[in-house]
Amino acid sequence: MRALSLCILPLLASLALGACPAPADLKDDEGNKLCARLYTDSSPYYDECCAGDFLDVKPGDDVPYVLLKWTNRISSLVVGTRCELTVWSKRPKDGYTKKFSSGAQPRLEEVKKGLFGDWDNSISSYYCKCN
Repeated sequence: MRALSLCILPLLASLALGACPAPADLKDDEGNKLCARLYTDSSPYYDECCAGDFLDVKPGDDVPYVLLKWTNRISSLVVGTRCELTVWSKRPKDGYTKKFSSGAQPRLEEVKKGLFGDWDNSISSYYCKCN
């Protein structure tokens, strides 16, 4: 029974992340550790999340004004190991705020923002730090 549970754990972890990379695997093209990766697309199907265009966030990036191409377009994200991403719904670092710790958030529409809203297509500013 123990051997079976050891085989199932990696499978369950991959299902929870869907198509999102594991936090420990976040690296840029040159192999440098990333603080986070933000994606434009999500899906009702977890294996199709973390898709579309992506924006790499380096440790220490402090962006009070997200480029217009990215403002209110982020639908999925992954935060690197031992990192924390703080986001705001308005520019510059105003409105609602949310902190995401290490892990994948394949569907930001499942993350509450205020009483009736969610974080899908709502990020306008961010700050990312790693330990």
